[in-house]
Amino acid sequence: VLLSTSDPNVVVDTMKIVESLREERVELVPARIINIKQVGMGDRVCIDTCAIMKVGEGMLVGSQANGFFLVHSESEDSPYVAARPFRVNAGAVHAYIKVGDKTKYLAELKSGDEVMVVSKDGRARREIVGRVKIERRPLVLVEAEVDGRVIKTMLQNAETIKLVSKNGEPISIANLKEGDEILVHIEDVGRHFGMKVRETIIER
Repeated sequence: VLLSTSDPNVVVDTMKIVESLREERVELVPARIINIKQVGMGDRVCIDTCAIMKVGEGMLVGSQANGFFLVHSESEDSPYVAARPFRVNAGAVHAYIKVGDKTKYLAELKSGDEVMVVSKDGRARREIVGRVKIERRPLVLVEAEVDGRVIKTMLQNAETIKLVSKNGEPISIANLKEGDEILVHIEDVGRHFGMKVRETIIER
């Protein structure tokens, strides 16, 4: 396809249309927090993208391949640090991140990889990783329940780390409590090398 124009606005508008065609949808459902526990030190991953994320956007991360928490971007200012809207402090190195129909381990992400940015209403788009930072930090275990199923993730224990409430609002790990409801994505399949498989897989 060739576009012949001398108007830069036409180019910009055309690129917006192309980007909208790449948009995906992800189903998000509310899950109830049932446990929050400090677990000590571990290696966690910050994903710095080549894009600006808005409030209500983040990435889907979880310790199990069939349950992902919407971890919010650092797109809000805090009393401790200015906003870094290109970043998601995604969690411990072992965790899965959802990228389209596949998953990757946080530990294997690197510059140039694609990740999926997801909004509170389930709109998803691909963005490029600019940098990955792995550092040793205090971690907290978060467990949530959806229709009798328990899902888990490990996040850095810091004020700036946030999930997304069922109302679409960022909620800090520091303020999270049992009974709170947050947005998650649930799947009914297991995974092997990041690909969906239909077999019996138990992840605890």
